[in-house]
Amino acid sequence: MITQEELSVLIEQTYKVENEFNELKQSYAHLQDTVEKIVEFLPNAIWIVDSNNKIFLQNSQAKQLQELKEHISYKKEDYELPFNKRFYLVKSSQYQDKILLSATDITEQKQKENLATMGQMAAHLSHEIRNPIGSIALLTSTLKTKVVPENLPIVHEIQKSVYKIDRIIQATLMFSKGVEVNKSPFFWHKLKEELLETISYYGYTKDIEFILPEQKFLLQADKDLLEMMFSNFFANAIDAIELSDEESGVVELAYRNDGKYHLFTISDSGIAIEKPEELFCAFKSTKVKGNGLGLILSKQIAQAHGGDVVLLAKKKKTFEIKLAI
Repeated sequence: MITQEELSVLIEQTYKVENEFNELKQSYAHLQDTVEKIVEFLPNAIWIVDSNNKIFLQNSQAKQLQELKEHISYKKEDYELPFNKRFYLVKSSQYQDKILLSATDITEQKQKENLATMGQMAAHLSHEIRNPIGSIALLTSTLKTKVVPENLPIVHEIQKSVYKIDRIIQATLMFSKGVEVNKSPFFWHKLKEELLETISYYGYTKDIEFILPEQKFLLQADKDLLEMMFSNFFANAIDAIELSDEESGVVELAYRNDGKYHLFTISDSGIAIEKPEELFCAFKSTKVKGNGLGLILSKQIAQAHGGDVVLLAKKKKTFEIKLAI
């Protein structure tokens, strides 16, 4: 028979065990909460699953990529997985009856690697292509002085095609290597003269009126880069007007100064932009003919001058170009 003293000791031990159990339970809950917070803090998608593929723990990144999880192979420990036009680095490890899976988005890293490769290829191709292009340009200049008048339009078309090829090479090289600015002071009318000459080389079939700023103002910038940037906008405008149903069109470049920036707006009367969300995406052209580099390169040039390029109006197709004073 249990004595009163033994019963008191037993009750005391029971309370002690219960307190220790509660403390252990609280410690486990705190540990589990800490683990969940750490997992949630990680930038990649994390899943912990059991042997039956049932999710034991996952973070919010993983919840957004549930479809990706179905494509992950548990047998591969470290590999790249393309999914929905993106690339993921997948890692997996097993501990007892649990499997840890992680997926890290490496799309930007892959793009940088591709750009580096493209830069090397572009440098090689530009050397190989520019030599014959230079020869063709020289020969057509000579031919222009000797050809019969009725064949002059053919020579002009050859010169325009050579000019376009050279600009494509130049844009590809610049995009792959990055924009480097060499600023110097010059007046707008100098750049304006070069732009009008560039427009004449581009070639178009319709009656297009070009309205350029008449103000006299000084720019502290890289004139060659600005010539390329504005030429890209004029080329896009010409193509848009050429594709329209109208027999004529207008391209207008306006200017103002707000004390901090040179502000240019350019608009045209051509067809509307079909995919405005892809305007500044590399190698995604919003027009039938184009390499998809013109606008993103123009934006990079403006940003290199302390400014930016934004689309102000989709329907009227008006862009604003800001350049720091």
